[in-house]
Amino acid sequence: MPAPVISVLHDTPGVRAQLVSLLTGTVAQGGSVGFMHPLSPAVADAFWAGSLAAAARDERTVLGAWAGDTLIGTVTLLLALPPNQLHRAEIAKMMTRPQWRGQGVARALLRRAEALAVERGRTLLVLDTATEGGAAGLYEKAGYTRAGEIPDFALKPHGGLTGTLLYWKRIGPAATSAAPEDASE
Repeated sequence: MPAPVISVLHDTPGVRAQLVSLLTGTVAQGGSVGFMHPLSPAVADAFWAGSLAAAARDERTVLGAWAGDTLIGTVTLLLALPPNQLHRAEIAKMMTRPQWRGQGVARALLRRAEALAVERGRTLLVLDTATEGGAAGLYEKAGYTRAGEIPDFALKPHGGLTGTLLYWKRIGPAATSAAPEDASE
C-alpha cells in the first residue's frame, strides 16, 4: 500500500463526515477513545465540531492520514495548556481504520505530530493509552517512556473497566540535552 498523505485537518463537511465515520467505527470496534458504544453520529459530529473549532483557535492541531480521498487515520496534538506547561503538548485521539492497521499509518501520524510540536517550541510530549487494546507497543517503539499505569481508569466502549498507561517523550533540543551522561567519565 502507498504511504499515507498526512495533512492538517480543517472543518469542512467532507472532512467532518469522515472523522465521524472513523470515530464511530473505532468505538464500535472497542477503541477506548473517550466514548461509549453505541456512539451516535450526532454526538461524534458534535465532538469533531468542537475539536476542529479549537484547532481554528490554535488550541490544538488535528492531523489526518489520507489514502486518496479516504481518511484512514487521525491524531490530535493538544496545545492549550496552563501557563506553567507551555513547554509540553499532549497526543490524543489516535485512530486508524482497521484495514490500515499495521501499515505505518499511526507511526506516520505520530511523527508528524512530534514535528509540529517541535515547531511550536514544545520539548515534552505526554499521552495515555488503554491498558487493554491500546497502542502501548506503537508508543514504546517510537521512543516513549512508560511512566506508570492507573488501574480502572475508564470504561471500555462495550463495558467493563480498563486501566491506562501513561507515557512521555522529550523532543526537540531537550531530547538531546537531556541525554544521560556517560557513566564511565
